[in-house]
Formats: sequence, structure tokens, C-alpha cells
Amino acid sequence: MLGNLNGWHLLIVLAVILLLFGAAKLPALAKSMGQSARVFRSEMKEMKRDDEVAAPSPEAPSATDAGTASSVAPEKRAPNDTSA
Repeated sequence: MLGNLNGWHLLIVLAVILLLFGAAKLPALAKSMGQSARVFRSEMKEMKRDDEVAAPSPEAPSATDAGTASSVAPEKRAPNDTSA
């Protein structure tokens, strides 16, 4: 699709962008695009880091598993004999 673009096409696209935004606004536009891309990348890294922390390895038990009711044997209760 983009393989048919040559130098003239790119020059025309740049001229249209220059007419739409103006020469004064192009540096500010480029700066804001760069900042947005930087923030996006940092947020993606943070999400990956959160996913790695949220998925603990199955080899080591977590601290929340120690001492819970599931790790302690249940107490034996006396049967309720109400027929007497």
C-alpha cells in the first residue's frame, strides 16, 4: 500500500501538513507527540512490571498462605444428638 509512495508524494504530504498546522505550530506538535510516545512507553513498562509482580511463581508459597484456615486441619466436632 505504501510502496507506491515516492519523494514527490511525501513532499506533497508535508506541504499539506504545513498548510494545515502552520510553521509556528509544527515544533510544538512534534514535541507533544514525542512526550506522548514517551509517556505511553513508560506506562506500558509499568503495566508489564505490575503483571510480573501480580503473578508470583508457583514454587514459593506467598506470605498470605501461611497460617490460613486452609493450611490448618479442621477441628472435630461432637455430633448434635437432639433425639433424646
